[in-house]
Amino acid sequence: MRCPACQLESPAEARFCMHCATPLPGDAAPGAPLRPQRAYTPRHLAELILKQRSDMVGERKQVTVLFADVKGSLALAHEVDPEDWHGLLDRFFQILTNGVHRFEGTVNQYTGDGIMALFGAPIAHEDHAQRACLAALHLRGELRRYADELRVRRGLNFSTRMGLNSGEVVVARIGDDARMDYTAQGHVVGLAQRMEALAEPGTVFVTAEVGRLVRGLFELRDLGEHQVPGVSQPIGVRELVSVGSLRTRLDVSRARGFSPFVGRGREMDSLERALGEALAGRACAIGLSAEAGVGKSRLCYEFLERCRSRGIRVHEAHSVPYSRNMPYLPALQFLRSYFGIEERDDDETVRNKVAGRAVRLSQHVGDALPLILDFLGVADPDAPAPPLDPETRETRIFEVMRTLMQARSQRDPAVFLFEDLHWIDTGSERFLQNLVEALPGTRTLLLVNHRPEYRPPWRDVPHYRELPLVPLQPREVDELVADLLGDHASVAGLPALITARTGGNPFFIEELVKSWSEDGSLTGSPGA
Repeated sequence: MRCPACQLESPAEARFCMHCATPLPGDAAPGAPLRPQRAYTPRHLAELILKQRSDMVGERKQVTVLFADVKGSLALAHEVDPEDWHGLLDRFFQILTNGVHRFEGTVNQYTGDGIMALFGAPIAHEDHAQRACLAALHLRGELRRYADELRVRRGLNFSTRMGLNSGEVVVARIGDDARMDYTAQGHVVGLAQRMEALAEPGTVFVTAEVGRLVRGLFELRDLGEHQVPGVSQPIGVRELVSVGSLRTRLDVSRARGFSPFVGRGREMDSLERALGEALAGRACAIGLSAEAGVGKSRLCYEFLERCRSRGIRVHEAHSVPYSRNMPYLPALQFLRSYFGIEERDDDETVRNKVAGRAVRLSQHVGDALPLILDFLGVADPDAPAPPLDPETRETRIFEVMRTLMQARSQRDPAVFLFEDLHWIDTGSERFLQNLVEALPGTRTLLLVNHRPEYRPPWRDVPHYRELPLVPLQPREVDELVADLLGDHASVAGLPALITARTGGNPFFIEELVKSWSEDGSLTGSPGA
């Protein structure tokens, strides 16, 4: 509800403005019944849920459950006026729901002083545990800032805690308002709640199962095993500390040791020919299209390593499954790579790098530097960006990047990679289309990859070519499996079984062998 006097917003069920006490209009006026609780599922998520609902009733899903609540909420509620407490909780719930929806989770229920949220259902996500951990870290930061604000302004000690667990649940029912009820097999939900109860204020505790699913992608602190009421065996507990140094599934595979790179000779030759054309001044864009796990990222990695070994500059950007909720994420990644910005760089260092490289490349972009710096989130307080409407601002930034790319190409050739376009947001897609259109006349090879369902808006551009990837052939599967299993007589029958189960998908092959090793079906070491 927007107040007619001060124009600030109050909760939908409020009868008076939370800021100036003016009676709110319409059905929120004094004496009117309270409005129903406002919907807490964003429209785009609700549409996805309702679209799939006929397939979801009674379906088993692998999910990660997140619980969050206020530590000592009963005592805290006694310290403040009831209306003030309502306002504090309303802001708390807003932070929680925004953070959950940011990573395409859903709030399953409110628990009085907290929430229960699910990742992986009702919308299925193969990376549900990763999304839940990212959401928890994001929420931890937002809630710490909120707690600091309350401590300074109100003298209140507002602390929160979170717990996560992963496992299988069953969809029991769905209503028209996109709210869903779930029952859990075993103790999936209960263990998540136990993790929350164990957590210290300001921390996130997760089960060992969550730790297994996100191994390498996050920094976890092992807290040992704890006896949990209702569970016969002790449960491994981890504290979620931060995002790890590894960012993608390919990073995890590289860290544990790549399997042999097999069966991509024809595709590698095509990329080499495209690179030769680009080096000769006939820039082009190549799109690798394939289903998940077929090897798009691995092929790109191997090709870029060849480029780097020759001294060719490489700039990368990666879309992630939740990119659509984080505008310009791949575009910003690309710009940071293009200007040589590193994680440890402070704002002043970033400004110096951008200004130095931009001015060296072209004298015509000086007046646009404030726009680029503002876009990167490091605006210069002494030279702020001019006030422009969003469309004009975006157009100007794209024009500057086009100028810089063309100027850079006169000095050095380059290879650009944009990965997983099936997850790209619309702003980054426009940014990428601008680069595609600016390619002619430069010494640039633009390489993108995506799943078959994605249709690039620039697919009719003459200098763009699509290169489909197919699963490995039987002899290539045999080569890969032989390297993973070795030649012991006890595994002689497995290659044919693996081929039948995986359809020649190299990622599935590796994961199948890995899972057999982890559950004890296979003993020994990789290759033996």
